[in-house]
Amino acid sequence: MSRYFTKEHEWIEVAGDIGTVGISDYAQGQLGDITFVELPAVGAEFKQGDAAAVVDSVKAASDIYVPVAGSITEINAALEDQPELVNTAPDAGGWLFRVKLADAGELSGLMDETAYKAYVAEL
Repeated sequence: MSRYFTKEHEWIEVAGDIGTVGISDYAQGQLGDITFVELPAVGAEFKQGDAAAVVDSVKAASDIYVPVAGSITEINAALEDQPELVNTAPDAGGWLFRVKLADAGELSGLMDETAYKAYVAEL
């Protein structure tokens, strides 16, 4: 599986034509303790860069953007009762939603892990 990152600190891990989306460890650290996650509806369709979810924390509410265009196939229902999973496991159990990619070519505009680490280091 390949993982890509956006400048807004979302990650997408792609297997076939399905991408699992979450926020980076850097992003969750900046937000602080996550108190609520509003997830998109399964079946909803988004264009690349559309706001699809909202993460509320003790510091702020932040929109989560879809890294690639597509339709939502699954949400992480565990976050309804355990939003803190975004803090404790942002790279694994704290994923937000899965999207069926409409155009895998959009991945080429995203950063790989090395480029993302360099980007964060400059912030």
